Amino acid sequence: MVFSILPANTESAAYEIDNSLRFGGGDNHHLSLVFGSAASDANRRTWTFSGWVKLGQAAHYSQYYANDKYLLTSTDARTSTTNIGYGGYTSGNAGGFHLQDGKSGTYIETTTKFRDPSAWYHLVVKYDSTQSTASDRIFIYVNGESQPLNYSNSGDPEVDLNTVTDWFGAGTNVDATAHGGVSGNFIHNVNSYFNSGYDDVNNSFDGHAADWYLLDGQALAPTEFGETNDNGVWVPKKYTGTFNAHSFHLEFKQTGSSANSSGIGADTSGQDNHFKVGVNSTLAAVDVTTDTPTNNFMTMNPLFTNSRGTFAEGNLKVTTNVQGSVPYGQVEFGTFAVNKGKWYYEAKVTSVGSGGSLGLGWNERAEFGNFTNGHNNGGSAGNVRYNSGGVLTIGSSHSQATGVDSFTDGDIIGFALDLDNNKVYAYKNGNPQDDPTPDPDDNDGRAIVSAYNNYWTPWMSKDDTSNNATVEFNFGNPTFSISSGNADANGYGNFEYAVPSGYYSLCTKNLAEYG
Repeated sequence: MVFSILPANTESAAYEIDNSLRFGGGDNHHLSLVFGSAASDANRRTWTFSGWVKLGQAAHYSQYYANDKYLLTSTDARTSTTNIGYGGYTSGNAGGFHLQDGKSGTYIETTTKFRDPSAWYHLVVKYDSTQSTASDRIFIYVNGESQPLNYSNSGDPEVDLNTVTDWFGAGTNVDATAHGGVSGNFIHNVNSYFNSGYDDVNNSFDGHAADWYLLDGQALAPTEFGETNDNGVWVPKKYTGTFNAHSFHLEFKQTGSSANSSGIGADTSGQDNHFKVGVNSTLAAVDVTTDTPTNNFMTMNPLFTNSRGTFAEGNLKVTTNVQGSVPYGQVEFGTFAVNKGKWYYEAKVTSVGSGGSLGLGWNERAEFGNFTNGHNNGGSAGNVRYNSGGVLTIGSSHSQATGVDSFTDGDIIGFALDLDNNKVYAYKNGNPQDDPTPDPDDNDGRAIVSAYNNYWTPWMSKDDTSNNATVEFNFGNPTFSISSGNADANGYGNFEYAVPSGYYSLCTKNLAEYG
C-alpha cells in the first residue's frame, strides 16, 4: 500500500507550473497533430521528450498490448509507430516507463518500477541514434536519474545506428480513424495510439500530464528541465534552450478544442505546432487543472489494500464494486493525511447506489490497512461518516448529529475539518447539517477525538451488496462542471460552494503553510 503523510514535491520552486491536463483512461481523452512536412532525417535521429506525469488508475485494460498505456505516439497507418508510455500496475512491465521504436522493432523499458499515485514523476527520454556505441543511443530518466533499461520484443536488441524514428513525420489527415489508417499519414497523439481504432480506449493513460516538450534535433539531459532543490527534491526548471521547427511545448493553459493558441493543446514554443482535441475525444475545459508538480493536490488512492473500487479521472472518480460475501464492505482513502490546520473538500454523488449505505467523510486509519467488523461503517473510533440515509456519525461513541438530510444522485457533499480545535462540519449542497446549525466562525461543530495517530484523510465506504455507488471527489480540481466557482483564501481550488473562512484546499502549497 502507498500512503504518504506528505506527497512528493511539496516545495515551491523558482519555476512554477500552473496547469496540467487530466486524462480519463477509458474515456478516450486525446490530442492530435499532423505536421504538413516532415523534419529532416537528421532531426528525426536525435530528439528529446520531457514531461511530468501523475499516475491515475494505471492498471492495463488491453488483452493485446498489455504493457502499453500510451503517453505520446506517432503512428503511420498502424504499420510503424514510435511511442512513449507507462506499463501500468498490473501489466508485464508493471510500473515501468517505456519507449517503443517502430523502425527497429525495439521495445525499451525501465527495470525500475514507479507506482506512487500521490507523486508527480518527471520523465525524460533522450534519443540519439547517431552515437557509435549502441548503449549511448537511448536514455530514460525519471526525476533526474538515468534508469537501467531492458530491451525486448522483436528486431535488434538495441536501436540501430542512424535509425530515423516516426516522430516529426508528415501527415495529411489529423482525423483519420480507419483501422489501417492512411499510409504516410503520421498522426501525433497525446494519450492515444490511434484516433479511434483498434484498442485505443483500452490503452489510454489515466492520470495527469504537465509541461510536456518534444524537441527535434536535440539530445538533452534532464537538467535542462529540472533540478534538485535544497531539500534534495527534484523540481521543475524553466527550459531556456532553442526550439527547432518541429518542436513543441504543451503547458495545457487554454480550454479550446481547436489547433491554435487558444486550444488545450496549444504549443507555446513559438513554432505553432498546435494540437487539437482529437476526433472522438472527450477532452474538455474541465480537464484542464491546477494539480501540478509545483502544487500537488490530493487524489484518491487505488493502491490501498482494502480497495476494490474502479478509479478514473486521475483517481478522482471512484465506483465501488458490489460486495456480495466480502466482509466489512469497501473503503477508499485519499493519498495523504493531515494532523493540523483547517481543510475543506467536496464530493459529488454521481450514483448513490441503494440502501442508504454510501458514506463520505474523514478517517484516521488509512495507513493501518487492517479492518475489523464495524470499522467501515462509521460505528468505530477514528472516523467521521455522513451516510446517504441521513445519518452523521462521529467516532465509536455513535455521536449522531440531528437534523441531517439524506442525499442522493447529483448532490454535492462538503466537509470542513478543523484540526486546530478538533471540530468537523458537514454540508449538503452548501447547507450545513446538524441541529442547531453549526458555524465554523463560531467554532461550534461536532467534536472529533483521535483514536489512532491523529492523521486524517478523506474517505468513502459502501456496505451495500446490491448496487454500486459512484462519487467524484473535488479537492480543488473538479471532474464535473462548476456553476459558481469558489477558491480558498489563498486562491487555490475550484469549488461549487464557498470555502469557509480560514479553511483551505488539500494541496501541497497549503500544506507547507498550514499543515
